[in-house]
Amino acid sequence: MHFLDFFNVSVTFFKVFGYNISYIEFTGTIFGLISVWLATKANIYTWPTGIVNQAAFFLLFYQVQLYADMFLQVYFTYVCIYGWIFWRSKKKTPEHIIGYIKNKGRLILLFSMLVAIVVLGIVSIHLPRYFPQVFTKPPAYPFTDAFITVFSVSAVLLMARKKVDAWFLWIIVDITSIYVYSLKGVMFVTCEYIVFLMMGFFGLYNWIRLYNNAKRLGSGQVYSAT
Repeated sequence: MHFLDFFNVSVTFFKVFGYNISYIEFTGTIFGLISVWLATKANIYTWPTGIVNQAAFFLLFYQVQLYADMFLQVYFTYVCIYGWIFWRSKKKTPEHIIGYIKNKGRLILLFSMLVAIVVLGIVSIHLPRYFPQVFTKPPAYPFTDAFITVFSVSAVLLMARKKVDAWFLWIIVDITSIYVYSLKGVMFVTCEYIVFLMMGFFGLYNWIRLYNNAKRLGSGQVYSAT
């Protein structure tokens, strides 16, 4: 096998029930599962494993014409680096403790996400027109893809800031992604998002538990911040 075949979604690593799983899809999926599991446990190693996942999925999404998801991996990588540094901080300020965003912050976030979905969807539609040499095929499900992208952008940023609200967004992302990726025929990734959905519910439960335990102990280490 040529070295570059590892990055080609058309080159099969192995088959499961007749479905061809490429090397790049397998690598991204495995590291994604590891990263999310570590996130549910609030383990700092969620960030470096996430970077490997994003590098693999960047190449995968380009090849299946999910351009918004492709660009999302670049943002994810930046936030992973930020989250890695932020979680390593020895500070005990409110922003460094698991908590919630305030109601005002939620309203601002929701409005911002709706605007961003519309804008990103329109931009995705016009990518092949303005960059035909790079985007040789029209985007698949541009507004649904934009929805996944915007919600994911918000969720990973909230997670980097240790906000429980991130898990509510991840659950919505996982449900939508299962639908889209199954339509695109990347079934191994679809199965991954089914597992992500289960992890999302566990992550939500576990982070709420961590928050409530600290609050019950009256340690002064749990805050609600925008």
